[in-house]
Amino acid sequence: MRLKKEFVMGAAADKRIMAGAQGGAFREIARSDETAAFIIERLKRDTTPETIVAELYAERDAPIGVIAADVERTLNILRDMNALEE
Repeated sequence: MRLKKEFVMGAAADKRIMAGAQGGAFREIARSDETAAFIIERLKRDTTPETIVAELYAERDAPIGVIAADVERTLNILRDMNALEE
């Protein structure tokens, strides 16, 4: 899976923002926290949910179950935005 090329991640002040456009028209925007930004960054290349969980677990001091739930929640939001190629 990976983030569709129409979606880009950027920063505004101290917030991360992901925006999407299709056919030259603005389509979606979403603010994200640090964890979501980490996940989205990993989705710039082909990856799997399991790989994202492992990479996030290596970076954060949190239980694996909490990390897996955060990854799944974020991926579901991105799916609802139609932002993923699966």
